[in-house]
Amino acid sequence: MSRIAIIGGSGFSSLAGAPAPAGPALATPYGPTSAPIATGNLAGREILFLPRHGVGHCIPPHQVNYRANLWALQQAGAEFVVALAAVGGIGAAFGPGILAVPDQLVDYTYGREQTYSDGSGEAVVHIDFTRPYCAHLRRALLAAGRAAGLDPVDGGTYAATQGPRLETAAEVVRLERDGCDLVGMTGMPEAALARELGLCYACGAFVVNWAAGKADGEILMAEIEANLVQCADAVGLWLATFAEIFDPDAKAPLG
Repeated sequence: MSRIAIIGGSGFSSLAGAPAPAGPALATPYGPTSAPIATGNLAGREILFLPRHGVGHCIPPHQVNYRANLWALQQAGAEFVVALAAVGGIGAAFGPGILAVPDQLVDYTYGREQTYSDGSGEAVVHIDFTRPYCAHLRRALLAAGRAAGLDPVDGGTYAATQGPRLETAAEVVRLERDGCDLVGMTGMPEAALARELGLCYACGAFVVNWAAGKADGEILMAEIEANLVQCADAVGLWLATFAEIFDPDAKAPLG
């Protein structure tokens, strides 16, 4: 059976149905993973789980070893990767508490290992990245959200920024001018690396704050943490419904 992997973002260092990752990180040709890969059961389906920021959320976004994480998941048998992402809302439709399945992204990160084609002697791989998320997996996540009564937003452009600091209000104005609806810190190079490996990859985003300048006052971590708690049950239901209804045999082209 095709295996599903879930990458946990902020607020999801463990996942119901999978044991909490424990022990040393996995060694790969690209260095250590963020954490060991846990194997569990979600709605009767075997899943793999890897917390992006490590056990205890100790790895900042710019230091996540994205290459090791994706490579290890593929080696463990993953074909489908659902990437959870806590994000800030820019567009009016993306307020706190909203779930979304973005369909585009813009990369503002720098200094990260962006590719497996690193000049080590193997042929350079040029991927088509016109549509950065797997259409099949996006449709499945949207269908699961609707079946669970959660009504996630279909589409939106994810801005991947460097972090770990939050953005300035002026930076968010630029992101909005560039057509971005959501802002997070981990969407790239994760999506591109998944495409290089031939993995069907999509993002399940949940909004935990308005981006800088989109609401009065400063962004408070207490507000983000409270919204993470509020989103946790909805995201758990979303994933369980997805695991229950997902049909891997209907797989379409990645883009």
